Amino acid sequence: MGVTIPGDIERQEFDLIVVGAGVNGAAIARDAAIRGLRTLLLDKGDIASGTTSWSSRLIHGGLRYLEHGEVRLVRESLRERERLLRNAPHLVGPLPMVIPMYDGNRRRPSVIRAGMLAYDALSLDKSLPRHRVWSTREALRRVPGLNPRGLRGAALYYDAQATFAERLAVENVISAAEHGATVATYCRVNRLIQDGNRVRGVIAADSLEGVDFHVSGRVVVNISGPWVDHVLAGIGEATPRLIGGTKGSHLVVDPFPGAPSTALYYEAHDHRVVLVIPWNGRYLIGTTDIRYEGDLDDVRTEEGEVEYLLNETNQVIPGANLTRDHVRYAYAGIRPLPYQPTGSEAEISRDHAVVDHAPTIRGLLSITGGKLTTFRALAEHTVDAVYRQLGKTPPRCETTRLPLPGAAGVSLPSFRKSLIDQSGLPAKSVERLVSIYGARAPDVLAVADRDPSLREPFYAGTGSIGAEVLFAVEREFARTLEDVMMRRTMVGLEPGHGIGADEAAAAIGRRHLGWDEARARDEVRRYREYVERFVPRVSDPAL
Repeated sequence: MGVTIPGDIERQEFDLIVVGAGVNGAAIARDAAIRGLRTLLLDKGDIASGTTSWSSRLIHGGLRYLEHGEVRLVRESLRERERLLRNAPHLVGPLPMVIPMYDGNRRRPSVIRAGMLAYDALSLDKSLPRHRVWSTREALRRVPGLNPRGLRGAALYYDAQATFAERLAVENVISAAEHGATVATYCRVNRLIQDGNRVRGVIAADSLEGVDFHVSGRVVVNISGPWVDHVLAGIGEATPRLIGGTKGSHLVVDPFPGAPSTALYYEAHDHRVVLVIPWNGRYLIGTTDIRYEGDLDDVRTEEGEVEYLLNETNQVIPGANLTRDHVRYAYAGIRPLPYQPTGSEAEISRDHAVVDHAPTIRGLLSITGGKLTTFRALAEHTVDAVYRQLGKTPPRCETTRLPLPGAAGVSLPSFRKSLIDQSGLPAKSVERLVSIYGARAPDVLAVADRDPSLREPFYAGTGSIGAEVLFAVEREFARTLEDVMMRRTMVGLEPGHGIGADEAAAAIGRRHLGWDEARARDEVRRYREYVERFVPRVSDPAL
């Protein structure tokens, strides 16, 4: 299942060309392929290499959206959260959240209690526990690191977390391909092909192979996130600006004094919401929300954002005493929000919109907004619209009930235990395999049958084994070392970003993937250039 552009692609006509392989585009391709549409998925980079990778990694109902009256979005989000807990339990799990309530907060305790009641009422079919409200004494007993000054109690509620959001996108693409979709990453759409006022396909370039090609499609969906307007730039018609992205930055820090066992959702001094989230053995602190007009391909966290997030964390957890030296790395991304040049960033809707460019341009849809939690619903709405473009009645959407490939046919607790017993691998490696690949973990182990050394870890910090490198390229559409490290094995999200392990992975590529010495050296060089954006520490004790 490697990425190979079919030799006859220019002689094919697709029902649907999806431009953008973030989690939303991946889900659209999956839904469309399952419903029987001949589908092509393109991205100028890798699967999930844009906005999907830079989120807070929460699968949440959007509690704060209630403040802006977006009840429908909250209800949809809560319903989709429940589906993900059921259909992707290896990737999505419950996350308790605590909201401390302080004197001076804009959101008064009565407002928070009302919000909690509404949140529960909108998710009566949920499997997660209902909220609880704690007194000040109980809040300090449960979260002893909280600043006691002005504390008036706290509320506990439950949302969910996708530790590796990238894997949600990858599994959607795998499922799309299993149902017949064609996948082509690192293929930049340079121009839309037009016949009068109708889009007939795209002209694209494979940036790794240096090959240009054109491909015909009856409908094109532009789901390229912050790059939506870039894709539209060549259509030859004046189109209003659709995207007004805002930058969100996150810090990754080690556990610190007073660190909560739950996530914290608290109101900063400027009344923004800031989150401290247990994640991957460490903590995510985020996020900022700043209008952004810079380079979309090189988005970095500014020192002012680091200072803001550290100061707010130290305010709510005084014992933390976090400084810049505690930041293992920081990352930033752009939310593809609808263009709204004035007003508060927080008030810009996170809901998605399917924009039909007709009658000016027919056969073209663009998507704005959207969030990680609702990718499946966004895909359903979009594919329904595609069928209407094709003049057909949409068949029933099947993705509400179909599990992702890694969740198919297993009970994860018993599956994990049996794999530990049968594989002969250390429990650490097996736990990691199951948390990333779920029911597909035995398929990874099967790759190691060709060479026992592939059962050995190439990165000691997580126990990730050599077979994963081959599996990423052969079965999961990885084309570069960056893809393997950042969005398949997830080693690149560790502190130090697996520097050293990248050389071990490249050596596996030389032995088993046909990479020559120059290719392996170039892959390592380009990977290390890529991770400079994270401001990482150069040392990693796990190596």
